[in-house]
Amino acid sequence: MKLRHIFASTLAVGLLSTGAFAGPGHKPGETHSHADEAAYGRPGDPKKPARIVQVVMREADGKMLFLPDRLKVRKGEQVRFQLRNNGEIDHEFVIGTVEENHKHMKEMEKNPEMEHDDPNSKRLKPKTTGEIIWQFTKAGTFEFACLIPGHYQAGMVGSVVVE
Repeated sequence: MKLRHIFASTLAVGLLSTGAFAGPGHKPGETHSHADEAAYGRPGDPKKPARIVQVVMREADGKMLFLPDRLKVRKGEQVRFQLRNNGEIDHEFVIGTVEENHKHMKEMEKNPEMEHDDPNSKRLKPKTTGEIIWQFTKAGTFEFACLIPGHYQAGMVGSVVVE
């Protein structure tokens, strides 16, 4: 019995140190992912119809912006965000709650080259395009933001109002 307990404790410490546990509310062995439904919705189904919203990322007059920076959608609506970085530097588009984006922004400050492979985010090099398909399943006000250090503070944030 003691050997089994020691093995389990050693395994748990090893998994925690490698990041295999993502934190409270996650199952053992589960990594950080937005594949499941979140407060702001879930990944969309590319085979189903979606409203197309084109979002341009750029820099202008010392500011960084999304055009448009405000969007209204219906609860349950699926949106195909067609993203275009018209800027001269990398930008990203991250859908989340204000709280989650602020938390993620602090992580990005520690690791500015962090790459994302989540359905709710896309990082784009200058003069490139990308796409996110997202279904907004809950009413509320959410945001999309560029969390590369300094970009949010320079104005690169927008809102999604789900009614």
